[in-house]
Amino acid sequence: MTFTIMSLAERPDRWPAVRDMADSWPVFVTEDLVGAACFPRIAAELPAYVLFAEDEDGEVVATAHSVPFALRAPGRGGLPARGWDQVLTWAFADLRAGVRPDTVSAVAVTVAPHAQGRGLSALMLTAMRDNARAHGFGEVVAPVRPSAKHLQPRTPVEEYVRRMRPDGLPEDPWMRVHARAGATVERVAPASMTVSASLEQWRRWTGLPFDTDGPVEVPGALVPVHCDVAGGHAVYVEPNVWMRHPL
Repeated sequence: MTFTIMSLAERPDRWPAVRDMADSWPVFVTEDLVGAACFPRIAAELPAYVLFAEDEDGEVVATAHSVPFALRAPGRGGLPARGWDQVLTWAFADLRAGVRPDTVSAVAVTVAPHAQGRGLSALMLTAMRDNARAHGFGEVVAPVRPSAKHLQPRTPVEEYVRRMRPDGLPEDPWMRVHARAGATVERVAPASMTVSASLEQWRRWTGLPFDTDGPVEVPGALVPVHCDVAGGHAVYVEPNVWMRHPL
């Protein structure tokens, strides 16, 4: 099967199909407040950085979002510990202030559930890199969400990201896709995303009781969620790993 990749800048009429494409993200991941505030703005304000793939029937089956930002602006210079949240904040602060960007950050590559297993994630990552290069950038950075880390939520992320296969590629499948594209690991972003909500919300999202203080393993979560029964809330702080793609 062949796929056609375009940007929303080229096809703004496809925004409803891009917006409504099915995905397999855990519900709680979409409840990060920074992401909830900033992610929809990418399509509205940076449509050239929203790519989508159509199959032969014209169905949108994958998307790739990225943002340009000024990594080397005063007070920055290094990839932030707050990863995904921070780069989104920087990107839209730079856009508002008219600061010239020098780097592109990946934000998300999403493949519709029924289209997974066809190599679309690697295809969209390559398209994202090509798009950044076409806009004059020399590097893409990515706060990578290791795709198999949720199977080992108690394993320290620093240990997990160092695990390599005999061929020298990362054990984690999504990190491996990035590595095959030429990326290298820069550092762990220990607080890339934060979701803080009431226990009732967590129960609704997960179907779990959340009735015991301490760490709770939640399906799809990369690390345990910290539950505070007396306080009536639970907090999830997701680590990601920064990877650099020279172009």
